[in-house]
Amino acid sequence: MNSENILKTKKLFVIDMDGTFYLGNKLIDGALDFIRKVEATGRQFLFFTNNSSRTSDFYIRKLSSMGLDIRKDQIITSGDVTINYLRKYYSGKKIYLVATDIVEKDFYERGIILSKEDADAVVVAFDSSLTYEKLNIACRLIRNGSDFIATHPDLNCPTEDGFIPDCGAMCAFITASTGKKPKYLGKPYKETVECILDHTGFTLNDIVFVGDRLYTDIATAYYHGATGLLVLSGETKAEDVEKSDVKPDLIFDSLKEVAEIL
Repeated sequence: MNSENILKTKKLFVIDMDGTFYLGNKLIDGALDFIRKVEATGRQFLFFTNNSSRTSDFYIRKLSSMGLDIRKDQIITSGDVTINYLRKYYSGKKIYLVATDIVEKDFYERGIILSKEDADAVVVAFDSSLTYEKLNIACRLIRNGSDFIATHPDLNCPTEDGFIPDCGAMCAFITASTGKKPKYLGKPYKETVECILDHTGFTLNDIVFVGDRLYTDIATAYYHGATGLLVLSGETKAEDVEKSDVKPDLIFDSLKEVAEIL
């Protein structure tokens, strides 16, 4: 089946941001045309970013500055998935959060009890303000029995100037020190899929996961029965696909190419 036929019946595009829609503060060519084509053909879109260094409000403002105005219900971050998970399984419990100030404020305002002492769980986000002190506290708590949770597994975050270390790389430090691996949320894990289905009301057969990473964006589709569309505008190169067990259903150079066949 060709790409056009595969996409014909799809109702929702779940679109990654870093490396897929933009790089750093630069919109990827054709990204806005793709959104316009999705809307013009009666389909819907939802942005989902594993990047938990910022809140959804920040990304709404960022997209607006790039020429795209979206509603709050059109974006979810791995931080949002994590807050939902903590509300469900750690209600009333203390959390040590390794995160940026803006994300820490968001967790606190949405009812998560934050503490450096006797935390029931350590939660690691993509913390661009990471310090040795934060890592040391996290390791000590985990050694003493705190659960270890991470917002997402991405090792690197693509930017205009190349890759920078992401949440997975930060967790690798903690794992090396403590011997404990985190429970990852975000893409490609079931907690994210459940969050998207609950949020949108669509089925997996309706959804296309669009992104630049095999082990998060495409793996979400691959392991949970949705359609995976890989764009080569970010982390993954064409030769990486051949070596990967996780395979996309569709491969395009960028969203610009996808818009042309919708």
